[in-house]
Amino acid sequence: MAEVTNQELIQQLTEKFGEKIVGINEPYGLLTFETTKDVIINVLAFLKQNTLASFNFLTDITAVHYPEKKHGIAVVYHLHSMVNKIRIRVKVFIDEHHPEIPTATTLWNAANWMERETYDLFGVKFEGHPDLRRILNMDELGVHPMLKQYPLEDPNRVDKKDEYFGR
Repeated sequence: MAEVTNQELIQQLTEKFGEKIVGINEPYGLLTFETTKDVIINVLAFLKQNTLASFNFLTDITAVHYPEKKHGIAVVYHLHSMVNKIRIRVKVFIDEHHPEIPTATTLWNAANWMERETYDLFGVKFEGHPDLRRILNMDELGVHPMLKQYPLEDPNRVDKKDEYFGR
């Protein structure tokens, strides 16, 4: 089997999804692109079921909070093709005031706990998730601790300043 290139993958994705595939880059050779929440499940299904891609393994679902951006939360999917020995990163930026995106549990059962963790830490609501509830924190916590609106430590400590952690 011939090795699949990032350019071939992007060509197939843009042929199928057009302008919904943006922000294409390859940091350290890892193909990364952005798409929108209205097509994310179709994009993930295409990557999983397409014979060229065969991204049969969902490595991770997480989020990143960018409070300075218009759409402040990026939901990030890492996929791995065991067949082709390649990885890919897919990002979807969503509104931090209404952090909702469709669930990927329809494609991978493993998405269940990953989405629960992302909900618990970032407050992202995965629409259609079979059991979306906290997995790490207590139910009555009332906040999502990975959002950068909360300070990391006691402000009186000099060794734990937020700027040391990129905030």
